[in-house]
Amino acid sequence: MAHAEKVYKVRNGKPTKQFTWKVRYKKPDGTRGTESGFPTKRTAEEWGEEQEAAIRAGRWIDPALQRMTFGEFARRWMKVKPKRGNTVDKRWNLLQQHIFPKWEHTPLQSFNWFDVDAWQQSLACDDVTAGHCVSLMSSILTGAVDARHLPVNPLFGRRRTRSTVVAAAGRKSDEEKWVRPEVVLQMAQRLGPAVGLHVLTTAFTGLGWGEGAALHRDNVLRTRRQPHDGGWFECPIIQVDPEVGELVEYSGRDEDGNKTGMVLQLEPPKNSKRARGVDIPPFLAELLRCHLADWPHPYVFCTPGGKFWRRSNFTRANIRPAADGRDALPTVKGHKPRPEWKPIMPGLTMRDLRHTHDTYQDQIGVRPALMYEQAGHARPGIKAVYQHPTPAMRQERLDGLQEIFERAMGNLGWRTLWGRADLRKPPKGDRPPNLPQMRAAEEELAA
Repeated sequence: MAHAEKVYKVRNGKPTKQFTWKVRYKKPDGTRGTESGFPTKRTAEEWGEEQEAAIRAGRWIDPALQRMTFGEFARRWMKVKPKRGNTVDKRWNLLQQHIFPKWEHTPLQSFNWFDVDAWQQSLACDDVTAGHCVSLMSSILTGAVDARHLPVNPLFGRRRTRSTVVAAAGRKSDEEKWVRPEVVLQMAQRLGPAVGLHVLTTAFTGLGWGEGAALHRDNVLRTRRQPHDGGWFECPIIQVDPEVGELVEYSGRDEDGNKTGMVLQLEPPKNSKRARGVDIPPFLAELLRCHLADWPHPYVFCTPGGKFWRRSNFTRANIRPAADGRDALPTVKGHKPRPEWKPIMPGLTMRDLRHTHDTYQDQIGVRPALMYEQAGHARPGIKAVYQHPTPAMRQERLDGLQEIFERAMGNLGWRTLWGRADLRKPPKGDRPPNLPQMRAAEEELAA
């Protein structure tokens, strides 16, 4: 049973007549726990009895663990929660740049939502980063609950306060995250067959930056073949490899969060949905076929020297001047003259092109079962279990993307891209029958 005893204060090495109360109680392992600083004997004994009652009920949490600092527990949590290297780097950046300066030495038991919400509104970063900070802190505090350092996570399920200025700015920027097909074609034509095809492929397949940069020629122009309408449906696809399907770039970290140097390597996609086969429309298949015929390197969208692009270098050398424009340069020693480029779409990014693909899919009415699959997104809800893409859905999507491309080519008055192939739509009477019809006719003749 808990009991209290006096603890005399010491001044200049000598005990004084002033004292507080300390309580002793029996811990689950049979040892004696103590807690000091109580003003009266009664409050000390009541606190000790509450601990022993919680121990008997199986809900006791060691007060010493509750007083552990956030920084100490966060470092322990990071060691036992392994993630992909890029995710680890992002988490350490959030901790070291934003979270630790405020919360590193705060005891776990001292957290409350009011203080955290007020802090995240004052952060000198964009709203998305502030949200990631709060989400990471909540995950760590949930880990503290699981490790029996806290009874509850005070951040769990809470909605952040956002200023109306931030919300309005976010809505405005969303309107500019898709790209008109004519602009996609102008960017592609300006950048040439290798880089331009990367731009075009991103807009019409939705490949992420890392997926496109990691694309091996063995995974291009594979064939999807499914039974359909008495015959077979076939179409070319790009396969995102489940083992090495994404090029990642991040700062390497040791267990304590110290940087060990930059990492540029192939890794598995971030989740199982991202390892997928993306159906590609006929015009893109033709351009990829021409590109692979004279591209000497194993990776489809690498540098001219055959090395992986760093994202910042790719953007600075290609996307920014092509989208934002550049000045003309005369001939100088060692360099050819450079023509002037007028701006096409200032601020355009490769991420915008991935947004564009999903926007095109919505525009042409792609069914949700296929839309989520092709974008590499996990579809929420029970419909993800019951609905699946069919060959007819796939053909409808390919026809829609082909039509977007052909309409844009017509609006620009173009017949080819980079002079590679005549991409005009043939007259209706000259078009070959669709693949299922061809297969069915062949089987009939054979019979």
